[in-house]
Amino acid sequence: MELLFVAALVIIAILIVLWFVPIPLWIAAQFTGVRVGLFRLIAMRLRRVPPPRIVNSLIMAQKAGLNITSDELEAHYLAGGSREVVAAEEILRVVPALISASKAGIPLTFERACAIDLAGRNVLEAVRISVTPEVIDCPGPTEKVVGVAMDGIELKARARVTVRANLDQLVGGAWTETVIARVGEGIVTTIGSAQTYKKVMESPDLISREVLAKGLDAGTAFEILSIDIADVDVGENIGARLLQQRAEADLQIAKAKAEERRAMAVAEEQENKALVEGMRARLIEAESGVPLAIAEAFQKGNLGIMDYYRMKNILADTQMRDSIAGLRPRERKE
Repeated sequence: MELLFVAALVIIAILIVLWFVPIPLWIAAQFTGVRVGLFRLIAMRLRRVPPPRIVNSLIMAQKAGLNITSDELEAHYLAGGSREVVAAEEILRVVPALISASKAGIPLTFERACAIDLAGRNVLEAVRISVTPEVIDCPGPTEKVVGVAMDGIELKARARVTVRANLDQLVGGAWTETVIARVGEGIVTTIGSAQTYKKVMESPDLISREVLAKGLDAGTAFEILSIDIADVDVGENIGARLLQQRAEADLQIAKAKAEERRAMAVAEEQENKALVEGMRARLIEAESGVPLAIAEAFQKGNLGIMDYYRMKNILADTQMRDSIAGLRPRERKE
């Protein structure tokens, strides 16, 4: 039992030593021409730097003819450099990016690549876009930018923007969202400045030329190569709709004013009716005093009985003439 225990301890000690001193990794580096000493590998363990990631990156850089030192890669890793898996091996992302840029003839230094990587950009993807331009749908694969020409016709357009990554402006430069917003703004401005929608429909490249001439890629991480109008559709007549809405609003205003005048006329009519009723009441009051006046005239001898009958005959004759003429009697008229 003691021999087995001692053998187990020896095996565990050997495994710990092999992990702490990566001899297989050192041998692989020596055979590929990468000069990394065992003490440097041990120092990487002490600095909490994974030796396989640094050594694999150095081997790939060595094979590609890049002059990168172990200290530079360690510093970039400790600063937070991103990793990439190539051929089932973890390497620092800046190495394949530098290799791609070197093969494509793009001037990209190690310091610039590290700055792009530490800024949160995918430096390998940026190099790929710089080599192979990318197409961006503005505002999207199915959405369209809506603009209104001067004649009031609505136009819906969708553009395809071909961009190439500008490695010098990747750090601090705006991304695709800003490019899409600027292109959309340029499309709306160009459509809005057209005298008629037919001009835009006849020459869609007018939008491309106007938008491309505005220098929309300033301050962005891209260089706009071309702006192509993929689709233009005619929407509704905004001018006619606005005129209709204005006419409806004017109609409502006119109705409100007419209703106001009608209400004033009704109020004035009611006031006149009240005035007529008041005058009628005064007339009835005045007529109620006639019998008293007649009685007083009888008492004072100013009116005789024959005079009274003649007055009655005259009133009867007047009523008869009114009835013959088709006039209503005063009593029915009132």
